[in-house]
Amino acid sequence: MLLLTGCSSSGSAGGDSGGGDASVSGRPGQRPRSVTPYWVNPDSTAARQVSAYGKEGKTGEARLVDRIARQPVAEWIGVDNPQGQARGFTEAADRAGREALLVLYNIPHRDCGRYSRGGAADGNAYRAWLDGVLKGIGDRATTVVLEPDALPHLADGCTPAQFQEERYALLTEAVGKLKALPHTTVYLDAGNPHWIKDPARMAEPLKRAGIDRADGFALNVSNYQTTKENTAYGTRLSALVGGKHFVIDTSRNGNGPAPGGDDRESWCNPPGRALGTPPTTRTGDPLISGYLWIKRPGESDGTCKGGPKAGDWWPGYALELARNAR
Repeated sequence: MLLLTGCSSSGSAGGDSGGGDASVSGRPGQRPRSVTPYWVNPDSTAARQVSAYGKEGKTGEARLVDRIARQPVAEWIGVDNPQGQARGFTEAADRAGREALLVLYNIPHRDCGRYSRGGAADGNAYRAWLDGVLKGIGDRATTVVLEPDALPHLADGCTPAQFQEERYALLTEAVGKLKALPHTTVYLDAGNPHWIKDPARMAEPLKRAGIDRADGFALNVSNYQTTKENTAYGTRLSALVGGKHFVIDTSRNGNGPAPGGDDRESWCNPPGRALGTPPTTRTGDPLISGYLWIKRPGESDGTCKGGPKAGDWWPGYALELARNAR
């Protein structure tokens, strides 16, 4: 998972999605609201990479990374200055007439000590951090994906028993506080179809975490499972939690998951993957509120397969994702 602390950032991902190649030589503009309401960060890491490639005369590489830079990608709120980060992203989105897409990823005992381990020191530290986020969002239109992995790691038993009740309490409080804001939409993370394979096992954790007050749930965050599989899984899960809507992370699922084989980390920087369907709210399915780019394409899953630490920009991987896109 990515943790970022600064400002950084339909048809197929590989083709032109509007605006031609203009943004290769300039700052990317906003996508039409009729396609997606979310803000394109004109100073994202991808946009800066496009500019750097342009200055170096690497036009082909610039055009490839521009396929990422021109799309709205979620901003992950980091540990330091959550109020300032949330305010900066939401104000910038508001000025552009768009909605901010944020990911909150700071739950205590995060990621079971793996590549994205960390998070708040304890429940009180998390509450203080969340309060900063809330003040930063204020009354501006914002969609929040809440704590990737937190519930699946309860469902699969990875989170130690002594921390489980606190986690449910923190998530329930977070949903309630976020929904008390006037223009905030909240999706609880619910993993992906190849993690907790039986959706009935995800239903109870979602209920205990406050899905009744949330707008819905998110699937496939930072993973590569196909949109078709996520749709089938999400439809079954929705029926178990009161017909809630869901969103699917399509940022890197254009070629689906890598073959598993003997690789226990087939989810971590797998080669041969591709950008998926560009962000849009035109899904054609009444239960799916959007195809979103929640994981930031081009940023590493962790120190595996030659990658830098989780969340760091990896230009070679960004180029591969764009080059392989249909």
